[in-house]
Amino acid sequence: MSTIDPAMLSNLNGSSGAQLKPSASDELRNSFLTLLITQLQNQDPLNPMENAEMTSQIAQINTVSGIEELNSTLKNITSQMDANQALQATGLIGQGVMVPGNKIMLEQDGEGKPYTTPFGIELAKPANTLNAVIVGQGGQVIKRYNLGSVEAGVQSFQWDGKNDQGETVASGRYTVQLEALDAEGKALDSTALNYAVVNSVTPNDGNGSVRLDLGAIYGQVQLDQVKQIL
Repeated sequence: MSTIDPAMLSNLNGSSGAQLKPSASDELRNSFLTLLITQLQNQDPLNPMENAEMTSQIAQINTVSGIEELNSTLKNITSQMDANQALQATGLIGQGVMVPGNKIMLEQDGEGKPYTTPFGIELAKPANTLNAVIVGQGGQVIKRYNLGSVEAGVQSFQWDGKNDQGETVASGRYTVQLEALDAEGKALDSTALNYAVVNSVTPNDGNGSVRLDLGAIYGQVQLDQVKQIL
């Protein structure tokens, strides 16, 4: 008697990403039952099919049905999780977040007082020294300073909007270059972070990911790229 190819069951389990469509699964079950009934009707009375063999074949087809139902259940659960994640993400609209990037925005009020957006760093290990360099759009160095020792994790900082001479610089976009060093002066792996405000939320980008719109300058990021909420 023909058996169900184990490779097919492996595919259904997701090891190769392939899955039977409901119609294909129905056809497989119908074909199996037709084959089983035909064999029972035409089996040799002196050498009938063993109960264990029949049970094994039935178990295989039930496995196919069970996996199909499991896949359907998992899809429903995933859809619900995506919906819940998108709903939670809407709470970030209008909030400031720290995401990977190195931009700093500077604006001055009517009295010439500077306001800058925060910048930050994400470290897997604590740094003995963190050096920061503020750079203008033309590549000129605006200010250098030492932020001292920094703990592991996400840390945020604020630039006062002044250059090395203590003068307030013009409004505009700047970048920050960060260098984290250990006690021996060796560079540590780190990720620079910049501040942005969440304008809107895209529930699903086609890959099951919630995306946040941070405006024209910062673009869109996935929800898991938010490192800190300010």
